[in-house]
Amino acid sequence: MNAEAGNRATRSWWYRQDRTFSLAEMIADGIVHGIGIVAAIAAGAVLLAFALFKTAPAEFPALVIYVGSLVTVLSVSLAFNMWPVTRVKAFLARLDQAAIFLFIGGTYTPFLAVIWHTPLASFMTVLVWGASLLGIALKLIVPDRFGRVAILLYLGIGWSGVLVFHALATTLPPTALWLLVGGGVIYSLGIIFHLWEKLRFQNALWHVFVVAGAMLHLGAILDCMVISRL
Repeated sequence: MNAEAGNRATRSWWYRQDRTFSLAEMIADGIVHGIGIVAAIAAGAVLLAFALFKTAPAEFPALVIYVGSLVTVLSVSLAFNMWPVTRVKAFLARLDQAAIFLFIGGTYTPFLAVIWHTPLASFMTVLVWGASLLGIALKLIVPDRFGRVAILLYLGIGWSGVLVFHALATTLPPTALWLLVGGGVIYSLGIIFHLWEKLRFQNALWHVFVVAGAMLHLGAILDCMVISRL
């Protein structure tokens, strides 16, 4: 397949690249992903070890889901963004978009486990995972539909946590609560760079916000599941 045909094969709403990224932009993006993956594996391992053997054995399954979804979304994103423009890249684009829904559901899971005693926790679990699984199915089965409405769905699921904010505010340690809110704000601000396609290093900057938001949420979970319980 020649380059032009490859671009046509992958050029759809779930993967549109109006310009070719330079080598410097690709390297920067790869470094950002690499830092995120290393930090996720290292901190995730510490989180799981302390939770299982000391501070949060009851919430351990929820934490496994969270750490698994975090490493998955960063790894799939790295593969998609580094892969040359071929039909494989189009397939990786589907996985990349689907993994975001998986990660949103996975991030909610530990926080919902903390407030499981509250009336809204089970409702939020069904709402978040139902919407996330629907998003995953749509991304994998009909990726050429719905356009950027998906971004609104990501934000909608992400900020649906306001429904249980009072329960979280009264249950989480203050540091964890602020890290949780800060991560949500960082993710939302990063959308600006995701949409600013003509900006040089746009993709790397967008992923800086993704990694930063993920690390803030990881810090929140470490605080509420480990540090505050020691």
